[in-house]
Order: sequence, then C-alpha cells, then structure tokens
Amino acid sequence: MGYRGRFAPSPTGPLHAGSLVAALASWLDARAHGGVWLVRLEDVDAPRCIAQMGEHILHQLALFGLVSDAEPWVQSQRAPIYQQALQRLIALGSAYPCHCSRKDILSALVALGQERPRHGELVYPGTCRSQTAASALATPAANTANTTNTTNTSNTSKPAWRFRIDKPCHTLHWQDRRLGSQQQDVAAVVGDFPLKRADGCATYQLAVVVDDAAQGITHVVRGEDLADNTARQILLQQALNLPTPSYLHTPLVLGANGEKLSKQNGAQALDTSEPLASLNQAAIVLGLSPSPAKPISAALQDWVSQWQRLYNPAHA
Repeated sequence: MGYRGRFAPSPTGPLHAGSLVAALASWLDARAHGGVWLVRLEDVDAPRCIAQMGEHILHQLALFGLVSDAEPWVQSQRAPIYQQALQRLIALGSAYPCHCSRKDILSALVALGQERPRHGELVYPGTCRSQTAASALATPAANTANTTNTTNTSNTSKPAWRFRIDKPCHTLHWQDRRLGSQQQDVAAVVGDFPLKRADGCATYQLAVVVDDAAQGITHVVRGEDLADNTARQILLQQALNLPTPSYLHTPLVLGANGEKLSKQNGAQALDTSEPLASLNQAAIVLGLSPSPAKPISAALQDWVSQWQRLYNPAHA
C-alpha cells in the first residue's frame, strides 16, 4: 500500500503552537517517504467539541501549506463502526460492562491504600470484571439499593465498557523512531481501560485504533504526550487482529508553567498573519533549522530534506 500518515486534531479549540509541531512533523514524514498525508477530525468526544471548529482547523492548516491528500474523516460520523468493533471485542470476551464512576474508582483505590499520582492514571481496580454483556441491561444491585444517595454518579443502568487485560499480562515492548525502545505493563500502569463511555461515546483508544486500520495508516507521528497511549492501542490492535503502525513521538511545546502547551493551560491560537514565522518556530522544536525560503512551499521542501537526514536517513 505504501506510506500513509495522518494528523488527527480534536476540534475543541483552534490549533496552537504545539498542534502545529505535530501537524508539520506528520506532514514532513509523509513527504519524506513519498507517501500520503491525511487529516482526521477526532470529534468523538462530542461534549468537548466546538461547532464549526473542524472547518476552522482545516483553514488554519491550509494557511500553513498543510492540506490533506484526501477528504478529511470526521469521527462523529463513524459511531456505528466503533460499535461494531466493540461488539467484536465483547464476542471475544475481551470487553465487559462497568458501572463505576470516577469517584467509585478513586474510593476503591483509597480503600486499597493506593494514591493517584499527580496527572497520573486512575488504575482501574477491576471492580466490575465479573460482569457479563447480559448484565449490562440491569442496574447493579449495589446501586439500586443506594437510592437515597443522589450524589452516587454510578447509579445508572447505562454502563461504560472496558477492555479486559489478560492477567498476568506481559510487558509490551515497541520501538519509537525518536524515543527508542519503549515498554509498558498496561495492567499495572492503567488496568482495564475504557472502550465506550456511559454516555455512549467511544473512547479515544478504541476510535483511533479502528480509524488507523480503516485508513490504512502505516506510520503514526504525534506528540510525545500521547506516547503512553501506544501500549493500550497495540493491545487493541492485537485483540482485533489489526496491523500495528510504526510510531514516532515528537517533542512537546511547553507552556509557561513547564507543562505541555494545551488549550487547558492557556495556549493561544496560532498567529496566521505570518505563517512562515510560526512554521520556523515549529521546525526548531523538531530539531530542524529555520528556513528563510519564500513562498512557504519552498520552506516546506527544505524541511523535507532536513527531516530525511534527521529522522529517515535511508530515504535521504
């Protein structure tokens, strides 16, 4: 099939400096391989998305010379596809319903003497592992008996669905093209992770695995903040008998507080008045030299050559 890469922003706000680094890196890697570059709007988390923001993001990308080689995919249009993948996992015994709220999980971990690290995952303690698909139609007895506690958010007949990690689960190993050898024991670090939320939304983990396979993605280039998702996605790829792409996680742009620049910590929308200046800043983060070339198409071609030498010397 040849190289197929993608950039997959969430339309929860306009692109910022960190977004441009990931977009530029994925575009450069595709061009350095003589491959296809696709854009996917990851709006599966509907409550967080902003109307018309997808179109705005595509307009921003175009101003920087980054245009998808095919019509962009929109995840919110693919809910039935994600449900089919979930049903397959249920049939395989790899998914089960879960009625736990985040408060329930935190309380269970406290009872076990475990504390959640700052910015860390809530490692699921396996409370609902004995549940079956049939039990998803019934409200757990513990919740129906607790009708006086109106603050118990787990009192619902609509469950979330979790991926069952076989225990003991071997530590997964994979190679990142920038970070090198990686490994993670998902059972210990994350636990059985969500596939579908109680509100009916497929999770990022399920949607990205299904879409990468459906689009024939061979190489994933994305920000380093998503590196720890890779092991979960490989587990899902293995369970669904889907191919595993090559991964490269790029450096992050940090905010004033030293943490990843994001919409949550005040990241400003990209200044599109001087696209070349913004692209040069993104190139520097990626370890590339600034380019004085104008028009932007010439600068992009310059960076393709630099990228080949830095990240893909076999194709230089």
